Amino acid sequence: MSARDAVHWSLYARLVGVAALWGGTFIAGRIAAPQLPHFTLAALRFWIAAALLLPLLMIVERGLPRLRPRDWLYTALLALSGLVAYNLLFLGALERIPASRTALVVALNPIITAVAMALVFGERLAAYRWVGILLALTGVCLVLARGDLTLLWQRVGIGELLMLGGALGWAFYTVVGRFALRGEGAPSPLAMTTVTALWGALMLSLGMPAEWSRWQLDQVGWEAWASIFFLGAGGTALAFVWYAQGLQVLGAARTSVFTPVGHAWIALTTASRAAPVPASAGTLRASALPTCTAALLTNSRDASRRANSRCNDARSCASGEPAHAGRTRGSRGVHAGRTKG
Repeated sequence: MSARDAVHWSLYARLVGVAALWGGTFIAGRIAAPQLPHFTLAALRFWIAAALLLPLLMIVERGLPRLRPRDWLYTALLALSGLVAYNLLFLGALERIPASRTALVVALNPIITAVAMALVFGERLAAYRWVGILLALTGVCLVLARGDLTLLWQRVGIGELLMLGGALGWAFYTVVGRFALRGEGAPSPLAMTTVTALWGALMLSLGMPAEWSRWQLDQVGWEAWASIFFLGAGGTALAFVWYAQGLQVLGAARTSVFTPVGHAWIALTTASRAAPVPASAGTLRASALPTCTAALLTNSRDASRRANSRCNDARSCASGEPAHAGRTRGSRGVHAGRTKG
C-alpha cells in the first residue's frame, strides 16, 4: 500500500472514530441533561474542549495561529450553528424522546448537506448517491412514523422537531466548515476547531446566569460529570478535529454522509441496550436504510481519486494541515520545494 493510500484509509479510520464518539454523545447527553440546564451543560462541554485543545494547539503549531478577519467570521458562524444552536436543540430533544430515536433523526444531516452542496454550490452527485439519499430519507420517515408512513405527521412531536432543527444547524456547520478550510492561508482543522470551541463556550456562557437558580452543585451526580467530560474531551475536542480533517480532504457532502449515518447506527445499538427506553424492532429495521446509504455514498472510485488529489502531501494530510502549510511556514516539504524551484 502506497503512502497516499495509507493516509486515505487513515482518514476513514478517524471518521469511524468520530462515528463512535458521537454515538456516545447521545447516551452521555441523555444522562447529563436532566441534571443540568441546557446553557450550563453545553457551556461546560465546550470549556472542557477548549481547555484541552488550546495547549495542544500551542504545542503542535508552536504558538497561536494568525487568523484573518474571514477566519474569525467563519469560526463564529460555526460556533453559532454547530455548537450553540445544535447543542441546545439536541439537549432539548433528548429530554423528550429516546436517544435511539433522536440518533436516527440525525440521518437527515447528509441529505440536507448533499442537497445544499448540489443546488446552491453546484456540486454534482452521481445517480447512486441520490439513491442513497432517498434510502436515508425513507429510513428517517419510517423511524418518525414508527413503521406506518400514513401516520407520519401524527407521530412527529416537539422532540422530533427540535432534532430536525438541530440537523439543519449541523448541515450549515458542515457546509461552512468546508469553505473555512479552503484557500491559501486557511487555518488548520485543529486551529479552526479550537477557536470555534472558544466561540461556542463564550456564547453559551451568556445564558448561564439565567440558569443559576435551576440547579445545585451537590445535586449533580458523578455520572453527569463523567458524561460532561466525555462530551467535552471525546465528543468535541477529538471528534471535531477529525471531522474537520474529513471536511478538508473529502468535502462536505461525503464527510456528512459517512459520520452522522454511522454514529446514528452506533448510538441506536448502544441506546437499545443501555437506555431506559429501548429501540423498537421497527426502529432497528429502519436503521438499516441509513446504513445502506453510507455504503453507497462512501464507495466510489471518483471520490477516492478526488480525496487522493487533495492529499498530495501525505504528512500534511495525516496531521490535518493544508498541503500549502509548507509554503506558509517555510518547511522543506514538496510544496515548499516547488515554490523555491
